[in-house]
Amino acid sequence: MRIGIVTATYLPSRNGVATSTALFARGLRERGHEVLVFAPRHPQMPPHEDGVYRLNSSFAGARALGAPADYPVMLAPGPRLTARLPLRGLDVVHTMHPFLAGRLALRWARLAGAPVVFTAHTQYDEYLHYTPMPRRVGRAVLRPHVSAFARRVDAVLAPGQAMVDMLRGYGFAGETTLFPNPVDLTAFAGASGAAFRAEYHVAPDVPLVVSLGRLAPEKNLGVMLRAFDRARASRPELRLLVVGDGPSRAEAQAMAPEGVTFTGPVPYARVPEALAAADAFLTASTSEVLPMSMIEALAAGAPLVAARSAAALDLIREGENGTVREATPDDLSLGLLETLAPARLGALQAGARASARQYALPERAAALEAVYLRVLARRRPHF
Repeated sequence: MRIGIVTATYLPSRNGVATSTALFARGLRERGHEVLVFAPRHPQMPPHEDGVYRLNSSFAGARALGAPADYPVMLAPGPRLTARLPLRGLDVVHTMHPFLAGRLALRWARLAGAPVVFTAHTQYDEYLHYTPMPRRVGRAVLRPHVSAFARRVDAVLAPGQAMVDMLRGYGFAGETTLFPNPVDLTAFAGASGAAFRAEYHVAPDVPLVVSLGRLAPEKNLGVMLRAFDRARASRPELRLLVVGDGPSRAEAQAMAPEGVTFTGPVPYARVPEALAAADAFLTASTSEVLPMSMIEALAAGAPLVAARSAAALDLIREGENGTVREATPDDLSLGLLETLAPARLGALQAGARASARQYALPERAAALEAVYLRVLARRRPHF
């Protein structure tokens, strides 16, 4: 198949959508398909990218819309650029977004006579605090738009139950297929966290907790830090590495208790060793869909201690690969102490690795290929 993927974020931007899209592109290519990725320009993008076609973007626009600093906003391509894009002959078009990228996907699919697949990655309501409009107004505009877009495509995928529920709440009553994101398990299978621990002066025998992701208000960082502090009152030897960057980093660092180190962002190539260094992964976020960082933590053998969220309930099998607790410092600290108990930790780490196997890239790429074949079999015109 000749597959076009239209995404508003792509490597080297560092977020779950960019990472999972790049992995799917790689996995589909390994299965013999031609994959063309249409993504916004990024100042750190490589000079040559096989199969990637860059569209104009704006960092100023990203700041105005409250998008992350590493998330340039895609701009609509003009007719001259569009004419240079290899849009004809596409068998299927897949978009990760219901806004400009989605509109382009629909337009280009009409040109190619191809069906459109849409993956709903984001709980958009949880990010309205970034936009320069009242939350009530944002919801009134957002919900009908997303629902209407989902009705125009041939297949709707959702990486977690939270997204299925969100689409239902937005008014979309059509079929939605649960479709988890992939992880490159080979990158985690042999990863060692020894060098990462040494870099941050954490001895091999010290129990280490890691939190990895964007440092933003929706991540509930204050609760996470207080939970760690309460756990450390019982086990003073505990350490916490907070890996990542974002608008809440300065505030979180200012309130961080003893035993916490903020590493700042690390290159994605080092994520396996950062997570392999951990005895457990801690998150207090309640807005997660199915974050790559939590799946990657499982792949690295780090059991999850997570606040109750749709993602946590999707990923965690209680007592096997982690624990789900209420989003309070007391509940999370107790969950962390129970997870790190020497008598339980080894079994939880083995359970974490075992539970990650279902997200292996070859299996997820094969499943996506099956989705494409299904929509091709029932192809219909777009209006």
